[in-house]
Amino acid sequence: MLSDLDDFYCFALVVEHGGFSAAERATDIPKSKLSRRVYNLEESLGVRLIQRSSRHFAVTDIGMNIYRHAQVMMNAAQSAHDLVDHLSEQPRGVIKVSLPVSLAQHEMSKILPDFLKTYPEIKVQLFVTNRRIDIINEGIDIALRVRASLDDDPSLIIRKFENIEQHIFASQAYLNEFGMLKKPEELSEHRILSMVDEHLDQQMILHDEQNQQKKIKINPVVMGSDLIMLAKLASQNCGIALLPDTVANDYLLTGELVRVLPEWKAPHGIFHAVYPSRRGQLPAVRVFIDYLVEHLTKR
Repeated sequence: MLSDLDDFYCFALVVEHGGFSAAERATDIPKSKLSRRVYNLEESLGVRLIQRSSRHFAVTDIGMNIYRHAQVMMNAAQSAHDLVDHLSEQPRGVIKVSLPVSLAQHEMSKILPDFLKTYPEIKVQLFVTNRRIDIINEGIDIALRVRASLDDDPSLIIRKFENIEQHIFASQAYLNEFGMLKKPEELSEHRILSMVDEHLDQQMILHDEQNQQKKIKINPVVMGSDLIMLAKLASQNCGIALLPDTVANDYLLTGELVRVLPEWKAPHGIFHAVYPSRRGQLPAVRVFIDYLVEHLTKR
């Protein structure tokens, strides 16, 4: 069984200072504690490390070998402390962030440049995936998510940014060719680009301004779980797509897409960040979270 590392530490102090009394004076650790720790180490290892009497103190040959290993342990521990102190002076180091594809290509690509300029010693490692990440077991500092409901794991902290809604979009050229829509039921007659890729027969569920729900049967011509692809296809006159506003806004500004049936919408989810407890959180992670809250929270 591995001995208590504190035993090695106390043994190294005694050897370094040339005796128990001298180590006590230098460290303020009681001589009785130092003696007990060294005795415990000798018992654990089954060897005599120090020959000692009331007038004599000498380190055995095996004791000197153990002392050199103990010094390595102490130096490694000191290096760990120095590393944390260095990271704590100002924000620096690597932040591991997971986020879905659409957020990486839109929100993150917009806000990350200024963050990197503000904190040049921080590196951001992005894990771009639509897979749900276990941030504790996979060593992720922050996960950005869009979910219908928030996590209820008590070991995690949640920062909510905004509720994201979906609306129906198409290019003006498509509508000129296939006709404008006046009511949701007409969607069943149009070429639909769908995020759902599991089955062919699908329904689109929409809500009006009074939150009245309507289900429309649709037969998509393209099915694929990539919102960016669907938005680009819609902008190239391929059909009508139900898209989150965060994805469609840039296309609206350029005129590549227009909103169809603007009084109808569908909930997409709650945009939020999830991360472990702030206890022991490095400054780089803390300032990144604060930056996200400042730039992503809907005002």
